[in-house]
Amino acid sequence: MKRELTRLITGQICLHACMAGMRMAAPLMALRSGQSEAAVGVLLALFALTQVFLALPAGRYADAHGLKRPVMWSVLMAFVGAGLAALWPIFPVLCVSALLTGGATGGAIIALQRHVGRAVKDTAQMKQAFSWLSIGPAFSNFIGPFTAGLLIDHAGFQWAYAAMAVLPLLGWLCIRHTRELPPVIKPEGHEKNRAWDLLNDAMFRRLLMVNWFLSACWDVHTFVVPILGHERGLSASAIGSILGGFAIAAALIRMLLPILAARLQEWQVITGAMLITSALLGIYPLMHTAWTMGICSVLLGLSLGSVQPMVMSTLHQITPEHRHGEALGLRLMGINASSVLMPILFGAAGTVIGIGGVFWCVSAVVGLGSRSAYQLRVHKTHE
Repeated sequence: MKRELTRLITGQICLHACMAGMRMAAPLMALRSGQSEAAVGVLLALFALTQVFLALPAGRYADAHGLKRPVMWSVLMAFVGAGLAALWPIFPVLCVSALLTGGATGGAIIALQRHVGRAVKDTAQMKQAFSWLSIGPAFSNFIGPFTAGLLIDHAGFQWAYAAMAVLPLLGWLCIRHTRELPPVIKPEGHEKNRAWDLLNDAMFRRLLMVNWFLSACWDVHTFVVPILGHERGLSASAIGSILGGFAIAAALIRMLLPILAARLQEWQVITGAMLITSALLGIYPLMHTAWTMGICSVLLGLSLGSVQPMVMSTLHQITPEHRHGEALGLRLMGINASSVLMPILFGAAGTVIGIGGVFWCVSAVVGLGSRSAYQLRVHKTHE
């Protein structure tokens, strides 16, 4: 299992790094070619927009076909998306590339998460496996932009896009030898179930709500901290360091989670993370120096970084095995819809109540929402 999980994580890193590199390079090229900030904002939104609409079909496809076929199609989409940008680096093509590479990453992640959830033997192993799997995006968010940035500076944008096109192919080499698990047979009477029927389960609705609260916290930090730093008169490098500290802390806690997972219940970690996050968001606007904001950022990274593996473990326990893909698709759809809409909402709210007010509103919502996380302790596994 360890060797197979290593291959899956490496494949995930390659696929996600392709999208992360494109997400850095394409907007930069658009700005240098004279596109407006609004056009660049649309371009960035397209990376998440495809996942909103493809998540449910991708989940159903994974339920029907397992791991390799969905990943193969995702690899092909990412390769074509980055390859088109390498051949025709113009703004309309970059928009198509954003749609393709973003959608490919979402489809592959659903198939990988579903496979890992089914491959483990017990709950403790599931928490550990998802903790290891969640480390992948932290590495890919460094590898993709770093590689693309080096190539842009030394060879040009087209070579950077070409390198991003190669990464999904390397990911497929890692994943293609993975042993496919036996298909799950739908129980009688469940053949015509719709994905939205999952929302009839109060436990699943509660988990999605908790996941959305915490995703909104991630979005508010990413979007609002640069604005708050600008208000405080901080330099660009200081603001970048604050955000970098958050990312490093999130990656670090995920590296430690496999050791801690066996000793903690999912609901304990999620509830604790929500309460800590609520407190940190409450005091964040009161910090006026780069050092104090950086400390808050690192603590927030530790808190929010611990959540995803526990959410994934809980999701696999409270949903029927033959519908894991659909459940993962609903979760991913909600996260990406939030990533598209929340920056717009935060920006509008910030003009009315101020940036500090945005932090305090989200802090109050997350604090009140921790009750839903506490109620996740009484979960059962569907047969």
